[in-house]
Amino acid sequence: MEAWARVYPKGKSVTNHTPAPGAFAAGRRLNATLILPCGGMSRFVRGLQGAAPKQIRLLSQGCSERIARPRLTILRKAALVDGMTLDIDFVRAQFPAFEEPSLQGQAFFENAGGSYMCRPVIERLERFHRQRKVQPYAPYAASRLGGEEMDEAQTRLAAMMGVETDELSFGPSTTQNTYVLARAFAQFMSPGDAIIVTNQDHEANTGPWRRLADEGFEVREWKIDPETGLLNPEDLVDLLDEKVRLVCFPHCSNVVGAVNPVAEITALAHAAGAFVCVDGVSYAPHGFVNVDMLGADIYLFSAYKTYGPHQGIMVIRRTLGMQLPNQGHYFNAGRLDKRFTPAGPDHAQVAACAGMADYMDKLAAHHGITGGPAERVSGVHDLMRAHEEALLQPLLDDLAARNSIRLIGPVTAAGRAPTVAVALARPGEAVARDLAEHGIMAGGGDFYAVRPLGAMGVDTEKGVLRLSFVHYTSRDEVDQLRAALDICL
Repeated sequence: MEAWARVYPKGKSVTNHTPAPGAFAAGRRLNATLILPCGGMSRFVRGLQGAAPKQIRLLSQGCSERIARPRLTILRKAALVDGMTLDIDFVRAQFPAFEEPSLQGQAFFENAGGSYMCRPVIERLERFHRQRKVQPYAPYAASRLGGEEMDEAQTRLAAMMGVETDELSFGPSTTQNTYVLARAFAQFMSPGDAIIVTNQDHEANTGPWRRLADEGFEVREWKIDPETGLLNPEDLVDLLDEKVRLVCFPHCSNVVGAVNPVAEITALAHAAGAFVCVDGVSYAPHGFVNVDMLGADIYLFSAYKTYGPHQGIMVIRRTLGMQLPNQGHYFNAGRLDKRFTPAGPDHAQVAACAGMADYMDKLAAHHGITGGPAERVSGVHDLMRAHEEALLQPLLDDLAARNSIRLIGPVTAAGRAPTVAVALARPGEAVARDLAEHGIMAGGGDFYAVRPLGAMGVDTEKGVLRLSFVHYTSRDEVDQLRAALDICL
């Protein structure tokens, strides 16, 4: 079993250090002092198998009174069978789209815009509409069962993400959820307070926050490198001070593709007394995360991009959620999961989200992954990522070797998602149209990433060609894409 942590000599700070896998052997007993900033750095201590908690001292550093004192989180990674690889045939059998006659011969490479829906979600959605399409939570059977299924979705997904049930809620979309949160922060902050946003984001996670400048709050921009498109945590340090109340950034950009070090960034923000809001929309399709381990105060993603229905899923940790002003009905102010969801829920779609948990559990069981909900999801995440990286690297190599195009983001598969944007001499949409003639379903445009593309000098009128896939993509489909690119580029 692999444990993650970085242990320093007694009394030395780990502030600003990125955790690395394999920092010590399983079963090794520890006797060290870890000096951690408030909040997220406590999650740098991961899965300390064999380490006695009483031997590890945690000292809090740089705490603001509005941040809770960190706690030691000891989690064990799921047990994985050595050498296990993703069973792609089993995976694809869980998605009816691959059985659909009208889609035969076509390879889907616009998954970043929305994934195929897995079979358990479709079955639950259909059952709800057939049998339970009534107002939920009444005592008669159809209503009771409908409410129970909605609660099941919330309970199981929260457990998989390492948070309490009421720390997870559903909304119409991630964009709408973000706007509600922005209104809450506008009421929460004081004149002179500041927030930090990036220019790497999809507009949905930056536009609502930037509008707070119209109400007198300071908005600071953490800028990407114009050549690489990457965010440098050292640049964030220069923006942080006692005025900053919130740092908003993406787990993964929907055009750059690079995976940002959430735990490290969160630790920096928490050490300065700021909260963090992480846009996980572009990362969650590649594996659910343990929000408690990452340390994020807010984590947002979209169910329709993670094999489910069109819902926004929002995790808000209790320490922050109960401080922010209530945005729901006044009589729901005491319910954390209702404070930031003023709209009435789509009962059927919320209930169908339990099918996403069904699917993750099916993958875990089929591959022999054991443990609790968060541990099983961690193991599935690792299988997904390993499969994606193996398919992604040949595609990146092909694109990087072409002088006529510009590959956006890292050229190595490790550390990036299989969301690949390419800038060309002609509009991305035109190239996507050509690829469609060869059975490739891809997209072109700016993908609401006008700010990062503009910052990198990409002509936003032409946009980019975006090629995105997930764990259900097969090697044959990637080969089909590479052959089509040889013809169309």
